[in-house]
Amino acid sequence: MQTGAPETSGRGRDAGLLVKLLGIHVLIIACVISIVWLAIDTLAVHYFMILMDRYNVPTASTQQMFLASVHRYLIWASATALVVSILLGFTLLRRLLSPLSDMIRTTRRISSGDFSARVPVRSHDEVGQLAWSFNRMAESLERTEGLRKKLMIDVAHELRTPLTNIRGYMEALVDGVAPPSQETFEIVQAETLRLGGLVEDVLDLARADAAAGSLNLQPIRLGSLVEDEISRFRSRFESKGIRVSLKTGASEGSVLGDADKLGQVLRNLTQNALQYTPEGGEVRVSLE
Repeated sequence: MQTGAPETSGRGRDAGLLVKLLGIHVLIIACVISIVWLAIDTLAVHYFMILMDRYNVPTASTQQMFLASVHRYLIWASATALVVSILLGFTLLRRLLSPLSDMIRTTRRISSGDFSARVPVRSHDEVGQLAWSFNRMAESLERTEGLRKKLMIDVAHELRTPLTNIRGYMEALVDGVAPPSQETFEIVQAETLRLGGLVEDVLDLARADAAAGSLNLQPIRLGSLVEDEISRFRSRFESKGIRVSLKTGASEGSVLGDADKLGQVLRNLTQNALQYTPEGGEVRVSLE
């Protein structure tokens, strides 16, 4: 069961807002006409009667003729003003609300998965700036969606290899093609550990994304941080006969960052260098 406000088309929303703005426009004109009408019936008539008395003109019938004439012309002028204001306001307001209609249609395309949709920027005013900011948001969503799809493809590719190897060895063991030897079990165990490591990498990525908003930012010295992390692995590098050269360069200044999170990044990089560098090789670490 779904709850919430019912959806309406972009054209319907546009028409509703247009009618409301036109109604406000007409209401303002009606208020102005009413004020003018009252001013004529009170101030103008009083001044007119003073002039009639000054020139000895009969006021009984003259007053009624004056009011009828003024009211008639005021009604015609008001009707003309209303028609012109509605036509002109409809044209201008529709042009003003056109970018909002474009944004509604573009938002629906993005919500349906089309992240390439953009809003045409027709001006440089507040509405144009809103359209430009909307397009920037759409570009960011499109880029994020592209990275997400690429990540899913990469993860599926990396997970398929150890799964395929494990499945092949298990089928060979079940069919009796491969003997249940210690070597076979060690290969299956190695592939299982590799698969578990890939899953942990995906979990680390998800945790890092979730913790992006809770970083403990403080001034740190990157040179000292890199040296400390490298020193943790130095004995393991030496056991494999791997030479490690460290060049920090002009890195004595401080930067604003999370020491724990950056330390984890450096440990991952160092662990990869240790794992995939052959014995007797060299690892070069430089910092700029």
